[in-house]
Amino acid sequence: MAQLPGGSFLMGTDYEGAFPDDGEGPVREVTLDPFWIDRAPVTNALFSKFVEETNYRTEAERFGWSFVFWSHIPQNRFQELVEDTVAAAPWWCKVRGTSWRTPEGPGSDVSSRPTHPVVHVSWNDAASFCEWSGQRLPTEAEWEYAARGGLVQKLYPWGDQLRPNGKHLCNIWQGEFPREDTGEDGFGGTCPIDAFPPNGFGLYSMTGNTWEWCADWFSPSFHGTAVSTNPSGPPEGDAKVMKGGSFLCHKSYCNRYRVAARSPNTPDSSTSHLGFRCARNG
Repeated sequence: MAQLPGGSFLMGTDYEGAFPDDGEGPVREVTLDPFWIDRAPVTNALFSKFVEETNYRTEAERFGWSFVFWSHIPQNRFQELVEDTVAAAPWWCKVRGTSWRTPEGPGSDVSSRPTHPVVHVSWNDAASFCEWSGQRLPTEAEWEYAARGGLVQKLYPWGDQLRPNGKHLCNIWQGEFPREDTGEDGFGGTCPIDAFPPNGFGLYSMTGNTWEWCADWFSPSFHGTAVSTNPSGPPEGDAKVMKGGSFLCHKSYCNRYRVAARSPNTPDSSTSHLGFRCARNG
């Protein structure tokens, strides 16, 4: 973990390309106490240790299925494995037998991906891991402060240009979403947590690769009137905050790999592009 000093920073954005319904703005000054945060998302190897010690079963394992991106399912088994798709986003397929152990469905495994972030973990699963490890999920404010790496109001952890000098600094989608990912950044799915350089705080994978759960309930407007010191979101809600974007984010559809971007998901949801990292008090 990295120990961060906290203090005041400018949270949110007035970026014109933001999604109004996400409630990324207004920009507001937020003050945080010092805290610790994982240098990288929780990996398959570490989550496996948790499962081995506790016999924990994730919600995807208990439900018997999870969501897999369509092009990651073997085409010769597509009809066999896919039970349904999401009407508003048909590239998301309900695949029975999918879990963190089998991220692309039956026949897949994570044996060759020990340093990739664990996926197909719900918010509830992440909270259970934190209880085991003596940690907690970061608040949205803590996560964003950490992702900024000491920079002020920049779009990304390294500045305002997505590819400075033409260099890829995160794992996102290249090509035409959702039909073709050219993999110009070297990856067509998740990648090792340290595949790209860390930010100014020494934290890896704050942009792209996998979405990360935060502790807060999601609201597009609550933060505009909330307290400015150690904010923790509204007291209740239907969905939790996710931050960071994923390997599926592309400017044409999900321009949410910016540090201020945010998105909601229900606490029992799991997908092949959603993971987490942990925090604890300073």
